[in-house]
Amino acid sequence: MHLNPGYRIGDITITRIDELSLNGTLPSRLYPKLDPQLVEENRDWLMPGDLDPASGHLIQSIHSWLVRTRHHTILIDTGAGNDKLRPLNPLFHQLNTPWLQRLAAAGIQPEQVDYVLQTHLHVDHSGWNTCLIDGRWVPTFPRARYVFPQREEEWYASPDSHNEVNIPNRGVFEDSVAPVIAAGQAERIGPDGGDFLDNFQFIPTPGHSIGHMSIALQSQGEQALFSGDIMHHPLQIMAPDLNTLYCEWPEQAQRSRQRMLTWATEHDALVFTSHFARSSVGHVSRQGNVFSWQYA
Repeated sequence: MHLNPGYRIGDITITRIDELSLNGTLPSRLYPKLDPQLVEENRDWLMPGDLDPASGHLIQSIHSWLVRTRHHTILIDTGAGNDKLRPLNPLFHQLNTPWLQRLAAAGIQPEQVDYVLQTHLHVDHSGWNTCLIDGRWVPTFPRARYVFPQREEEWYASPDSHNEVNIPNRGVFEDSVAPVIAAGQAERIGPDGGDFLDNFQFIPTPGHSIGHMSIALQSQGEQALFSGDIMHHPLQIMAPDLNTLYCEWPEQAQRSRQRMLTWATEHDALVFTSHFARSSVGHVSRQGNVFSWQYA
């Protein structure tokens, strides 16, 4: 697991809370339209941290971001969670990880979390919303407001979302979102996004999912971007048109990725990704139409 030094944006601290390290997917599996030459051209800098030299598999991570402001303790996305029944998605089926212990090691107990901000409601971003107690799914963070895009709730609560593309997320709304709503702890962000608290902005970036939003953060003139799933691996920075097989609206996903990479360069933002390996944090730079990535 990655050692978490913590990062600062102005007077705000950000710490990565690890859940899983992944090394079991070939690039051509995650990216069905991948040109193999892209991997070859970038192999030297991708290995060994982002590409396994022995297997050729992508190296990725699943984690949450713990954000501490002067007034609030905030989690951004909550991983896959323990004990969830995911028979159609074996990677996340009945996990038993020490994620809560890692959160405690960072100095935070569940009752100290004030807000859970979610980029979207997929299986690996919502799991620790709830935990299993006496056979019932209950909110893991009893004092927190859970904040997520309204369009995500509407879609994943509806029968229309029960399609083949969405098979990996079957059951997520029922065990990881609905109990939060029932407990009266949910707060929705409208389709246009907007400012939240003193430092955050929800930015609509649909495509990977129907209501996906990235989350910008500013403090004392410094900027950060929590990119969610507009990107899953640094390969997509070299090739912004490259979609994963999990992008439900491919053309929107491409537009959102291009727009947010541009945003990151224009704002000199430190980018906090959801699935990159190594630190998962870095800067995007641009020369003409070509983007590049440098880990922080």
